[in-house]
Amino acid sequence: MSRAYPPRTDAAGFATEAKKHLGQNFLHEKGVIAKIVQAIDPKPGDVVVEIGPGQGALTFPLLQRHGALTAIEFDRDLHAPLQAAARAHGTLRLVEGDVLGVDFSALAAELAPADGRIRLVGNLPYNLSSPILFHALDHAGAIRDMHFMLQKEVVERMAAGPGSKVYGRLSVMLQAYCAVTPLFTVPPGAFRPAPKVDSAVVRLVPKPADRIEVADRVMFAHVVRAAFGQRRKTLRNALQGVADASAIEAAGLRADARAEQVEVAGFIRLANLLASR
Repeated sequence: MSRAYPPRTDAAGFATEAKKHLGQNFLHEKGVIAKIVQAIDPKPGDVVVEIGPGQGALTFPLLQRHGALTAIEFDRDLHAPLQAAARAHGTLRLVEGDVLGVDFSALAAELAPADGRIRLVGNLPYNLSSPILFHALDHAGAIRDMHFMLQKEVVERMAAGPGSKVYGRLSVMLQAYCAVTPLFTVPPGAFRPAPKVDSAVVRLVPKPADRIEVADRVMFAHVVRAAFGQRRKTLRNALQGVADASAIEAAGLRADARAEQVEVAGFIRLANLLASR
């Protein structure tokens, strides 16, 4: 009969092995960490919220630089060692739970009542990166900026322009609401365990409300999802039941074009036209 043993921990109380089912890859390369902190460049008065602090590789340098930090961590086993280790660096507030269930708008109202906006940072798990990005978009008005470590391929999709093979739904949805700036690539060896792909750090800055041209967010999301749902089809065929050829052409688009050929502004025009009808 097999016997269950508790996970091995290091001197600080952190597990020595990552949990694969949580998509954990712990950053450890000090040079990369320093570049991320420099890119974030927290200022006095900023309210910084980290998603998935893990074993504190980015948390503790940010605390040393900024003095205070709120972190959202799903893995309960990390809470006690994080709190204990953080005392030497600054004030850490931990929020337990799934980040997809965290209301960033409410959190911003609580933590930053004067400004009403927070700054998000984090090394996002690869298996949840897109859902987390879309969740952040839902609360973009409460977020000043975001600095995330993601799979390099995802960052390329986020920043891609029309005509690119990786231009898709994620590109259009993010660029409609944010300025997307890839910053630098991070090799697998910077993590423990090392992933099989390169990573990259990206900066997203939500646009001011008066610069967002989307009139109806639900309609816009519906149009973009349908258009890229069958990306090999023309807009006329992919958008059946959503928009007919006359509406597509009235928005200044070609009905025989494919979604990957349409710029972000084109999708916005079509969605706004449909919403007005």
